[in-house]
Amino acid sequence: GAMAAERALAMVTCTAPVNIAVIKYWGKRDTDLILPINSSLSVTLHQDQLKTTTTAAASRDFTEDRLWLNGAEVDVGHPRVQACLREVRRLARKRRGGSEDAATLSLAYKVHVASENNFPTAAGLASSAAGYACLVTALARLYGVEDELSEVARRGSGSACRSMMGGFVQWERGERPDGTDSLAQQVAPETHWPELRVLVLVVSGDKKPVGSTAGMQTSVETSPLLKHRAEVVVPERLAQMIRHIRERDFEGFGQLAMRDSNQFHATCLDTFPPIFYLNDLSRHIIALAHRYNAHHGHTKVAYSFDAGPNAVIFALADTVDEFVEVVRRSFPPATNGDQFVRGLPVGSAVPPQELLSAVVTEPVPGAVQYILHTKPGPGPQLVDDPSQHLLGADGLP
Repeated sequence: GAMAAERALAMVTCTAPVNIAVIKYWGKRDTDLILPINSSLSVTLHQDQLKTTTTAAASRDFTEDRLWLNGAEVDVGHPRVQACLREVRRLARKRRGGSEDAATLSLAYKVHVASENNFPTAAGLASSAAGYACLVTALARLYGVEDELSEVARRGSGSACRSMMGGFVQWERGERPDGTDSLAQQVAPETHWPELRVLVLVVSGDKKPVGSTAGMQTSVETSPLLKHRAEVVVPERLAQMIRHIRERDFEGFGQLAMRDSNQFHATCLDTFPPIFYLNDLSRHIIALAHRYNAHHGHTKVAYSFDAGPNAVIFALADTVDEFVEVVRRSFPPATNGDQFVRGLPVGSAVPPQELLSAVVTEPVPGAVQYILHTKPGPGPQLVDDPSQHLLGADGLP
């Protein structure tokens, strides 16, 4: 019809957040549908500091589906990308009940997708979670689909289903073999705990030694500790963690986050051959956090590590300035003294000498590249400003 002719190019741009699990996901019971062996719980981080931006466009003039990541064209045939495309198109078809209205986008049109991260990819900063959450959100907007999208995002990357919501999010393991009950649900919005802050200590921007996908399946096959974790430990911890979040109990939240991170890395060691995601610097940071808490006599900072050496530190706002200074003294920045702290502002602090003597034992210069200060934030957002599109009017970056 006339409408379709005018809409030569339909374009939509979205952003999506990174999330950090405090009760870890590790291990699938179905590798195709991406169904986990245990439920998990995460904190969605604010997109002002960490986000993926994705533009999806469709046109009758496109001859094939194409995908660009951080400016470079990549293979759109990746099975997980295909799964997301297929699922969104299926939902669109279902929604229309077979009727092709001239005002709606033809499902026969090919799509061009461009995606960019404002942080290093694959550095253990959950880029796949933000990336697939963003891809699914953009495609769903393009096709006018508003269904339960966490299930679609899960087909791209398990943790991506948790990036479909803001605040504190649980990925329910589900029981059904078809995965229709393996979904994300919000435990509390980002506004629930306004004092909570997050510090990402970037020790390395390198790719991880063993990708999560391969690593977790080796763990499922070889680690008896992982089986015990999934069946016995996690269900109890998940209930406790939800309670700590609801009550804004940082002591409980922080202790459990550290214990769960440590157990996840223990299952990596229990994998055969073993997987090492933490390095000496990670262990330095762990020891520093424990000394800091011990000096104060309660849990003021809590670490969590995903499949990589970068530390994520949770703290309340009133702890940030002092702890950042402690990190600065423990890992004196090599050169970028000005660029050492990024993200939300951090005030200057002069920690008491007794704290420094007790906590800063042997400084390791240059070990921490930089600290990113952020906080919990909302789920995926639609970008209204057309100047922010990553694709031009010709549908190319």
